[in-house]
Amino acid sequence: MVPSPALLGLCLLVVPALEPGLAQAGISTGESGSLAQSHTLQPLNLTLKEALAAAINNNPDVLLYKERIQEAQGQVQTQLGAMLPNISADVRQSRRTQFLGTIGLSPVRTDPFSILDTRISATQNLFSLSLIQRWRASRKSLHVTEQESEAKQFDTMATVALVYMEGLKAMAMINMHETNQQVMNELLEIVRQRQRGGVAMGLDTARLEAQLAAEKQQASSARYDLEHAKLSLINLLALPAEMRLILTDEWLKDMRGIPATQGAMEEALSRRPEIQAQHTRVKASELAYSSITGERVPSLVAQGDYGLVGNRWNNTLDTYNMALILQIPIFDGAQREGRIAQARSQWMQESLRMRSVLNQVKMEVHDALASLTAAQEQVNIAQAGLQMATKELNLARERYTILTSTSHFELTNGLSSLTRARENLVTALFQLNAARVHLARSTGNLHTLN
Repeated sequence: MVPSPALLGLCLLVVPALEPGLAQAGISTGESGSLAQSHTLQPLNLTLKEALAAAINNNPDVLLYKERIQEAQGQVQTQLGAMLPNISADVRQSRRTQFLGTIGLSPVRTDPFSILDTRISATQNLFSLSLIQRWRASRKSLHVTEQESEAKQFDTMATVALVYMEGLKAMAMINMHETNQQVMNELLEIVRQRQRGGVAMGLDTARLEAQLAAEKQQASSARYDLEHAKLSLINLLALPAEMRLILTDEWLKDMRGIPATQGAMEEALSRRPEIQAQHTRVKASELAYSSITGERVPSLVAQGDYGLVGNRWNNTLDTYNMALILQIPIFDGAQREGRIAQARSQWMQESLRMRSVLNQVKMEVHDALASLTAAQEQVNIAQAGLQMATKELNLARERYTILTSTSHFELTNGLSSLTRARENLVTALFQLNAARVHLARSTGNLHTLN
């Protein structure tokens, strides 16, 4: 399939994060940055680390939060500008007449004359506690936006990691079902040999063939799960829909050194962007409250202008005006007191949300550690169960091959036990690696996940 130029342009978004993989896939990343020379999208080998990096650089939701940071920076600049000098220039050339009054019964006016007025005006807030606090609050709001962006990055990375684990699970299920089919075909051949010798019945063959058909159906379902996981990754990483992914990483099969609860909790409280963002929200709402209460304090403003006034450019005189204004708030219909009450309530709301965020983070850390411990125990049990099921099937096969009086039920039971044990091990390994992702997310360490 030959991709369209617009589709190839989308690949430019993922070049910084996936440049090694793209180079391996045969996609050009030269100085021009153009992918037009590539005629086909070759399979892309994708590691978990590369997927996490691409999620930060390419996911539209993450990029949206980066734009919000730009918006917040503009707000900070606006609030800072309110405290800086405001300078403007004005040049006016007018032609006018002036009414002189009524002499007798007739109104009198002057002849037309010209006025040239060139003026520079300046205003400077010398002291305004309200403006200072508003500027500080806008800076805190900027920090909140930055921390929210980081939290969104972590959420997206966690989603990508879990989808990647789902893909590895589907791959493991495909391999498991293919292995089961191979064993079933071997056993089916043994049963058919005994049937040709008149020892086994057709019912024995039919049961194994039914189990083999079920395995083929489950393998087909697992292949769809793998394609679905790859499509989800393509969507999350903003890759072209025609891109073919190959997941190259493998599961961690043993989790050693599970962190202590106290250490994990301290790490989460210091790293989680949600906690930092909420703490900054509390400070921002406190400053907003302070800025409104600062409106009660008198403010000092300096104003002035200087210019030339005359009939023509060569016939002007300089004029100026300077003023120092002390603005004292007295009464505004209790509007200020209403805004103060509203700001104070918002401050208290953010303080209460801080307690909720702390409780949520602590719960997530405890849950992740409990999930990881349970998953590691399940892996150990599943590995032991697989060994016993393999031994059971080997013994049943040996008895069925040697002893003609042995029932085929021992063989089919051993085969069922082995398939369940393999599936249990795959499920346990998936839960172990998913628990690793949850722990990394709950402690704020997703950047170190590999």
